[in-house]
Amino acid sequence: MRIKLTSILVDDQQRALRFYTGILGFRKKHDIPVGAYMWLTVVSPEGPEDLELSLEPNANPAAKTFQAAMFAQGIPLAAFEVADIAAEYKRLKELGVVFTTEPSKAGPVTIAVFSDTCGNLIQLYQPS
Repeated sequence: MRIKLTSILVDDQQRALRFYTGILGFRKKHDIPVGAYMWLTVVSPEGPEDLELSLEPNANPAAKTFQAAMFAQGIPLAAFEVADIAAEYKRLKELGVVFTTEPSKAGPVTIAVFSDTCGNLIQLYQPS
């Protein structure tokens, strides 16, 4: 058993696609119409091509409540590893990304947290 696909809820799939590709630098892999929404996935140019992140439409009222509560509590819904968190923090800030937590040590990692503009907080981390 292995992880090949994971999802993150987004309140707007097109805005999410622009953010995750244009700002974060992921590449669109799938964009398949499915009714009112799309099967929309992105991959990291630095990772395996078959490890996908689904930008899942947040159409479920229970999921919306969960997503809003996690955001209000400052809890990230995903974490992405970076090789140089200071450089990535600077790059993203210059692109207008809003951080809720600046890079700081947290045990064996350095973390920073930002808003993905689609209802989620995302954590970046750099192992020591």
